[in-house]
Amino acid sequence: MTDPTAMPTDPRGSRGEGAAERRVCWQTATAPVPYPDAIAAMRTHVAAIRAAEAPERVWLLEHPPLFTAGTSARPEDLFNPRGFPTYEAGRGGQWTYHGPGQRVAYVMLDLQRPHAALPPRDVRAFVAALESWLIRTLAEFGVRGELRAGRVGVWVVDPATGGDRKIAALGVRLTRWVSWHGVSLNIDPDLDHFDGIVPCGIREHGVTSLHALGVRVGADEVDQALRRSWSACFG
Repeated sequence: MTDPTAMPTDPRGSRGEGAAERRVCWQTATAPVPYPDAIAAMRTHVAAIRAAEAPERVWLLEHPPLFTAGTSARPEDLFNPRGFPTYEAGRGGQWTYHGPGQRVAYVMLDLQRPHAALPPRDVRAFVAALESWLIRTLAEFGVRGELRAGRVGVWVVDPATGGDRKIAALGVRLTRWVSWHGVSLNIDPDLDHFDGIVPCGIREHGVTSLHALGVRVGADEVDQALRRSWSACFG
């Protein structure tokens, strides 16, 4: 059986620009990855990037249904009537749901060097680049993703109500300027599962997905769009 957390050795789909440019390795998990396994694999790979022993990495995957708590998560924002596993994530942000039908992209980059227009050692610019990456990916499916002041993540206007709905989340952590954790994009998750938390601490707005917006695409198509949109944001 293939280990969904195993690091590939061939960084295909990457491009180099001389000795200073490290290749970005793309990996897609073929089965849902348990959250503790993902954390362990990321921690190992981040250490290898710091030691210049491994390429930068974007890891595309799904998790089984679970909730993760960021460093700002409040206990009162967790209800969890279905008894899903909960984990301390160590990333920024509050409560987040992960589960089938949601594409998670864990982004492990050495932020001590520039990536396209992203300058080195600039956390705000890195978060902005992740947001732009998600917005560009949504645009490939005719969906207008937007940012909202004071709210983390990417939002869309619900055509049925005119209200805002969150379609993508992000939460990152840096270890000696190497990033880990990343973003999640709702393709077709069970939206009722989000009722177990106050997503990202925002009570007055709900969540949505590509399928709920009438965009009937699968993970493979979303993965391809994520890869096509990458270079404009990260080189």
